[in-house]
Amino acid sequence: MTGTGEAERSLPGIVLAALSLAIMPVLSAVQRRAGRELGSASAVADSKQTLLCTYLSAVLLAGLILNAVLGWAWADPIAALFIAAVAVKEGRDAWRGEACCAVPAAAEAEACGRRPGCDCCG
Repeated sequence: MTGTGEAERSLPGIVLAALSLAIMPVLSAVQRRAGRELGSASAVADSKQTLLCTYLSAVLLAGLILNAVLGWAWADPIAALFIAAVAVKEGRDAWRGEACCAVPAAAEAEACGRRPGCDCCG
């Protein structure tokens, strides 16, 4: 449904986005560490997606705060467009199989073994 209404202020949205921004980096680090220790490429890749959620939460929070504090109703849909663009890029990368590798933590000291341009082991 389309309309001409403006985005409203959302205190619950601000609280949820702020909580996500605080929790997601910690969760990502724990996932990455576990993935490396287990040698699980899927766990390491999931940790990168969780980290991406952190960035998206920051964009969402910025849009919500700009709307709530300054009355910039346009900031919320602009943030949504940014989030959509990132989602399309990530989906395209996943479709192409552009994923990182995982290397057990013990083997990391010798060589990462990652694909060129991949920063999962870094």
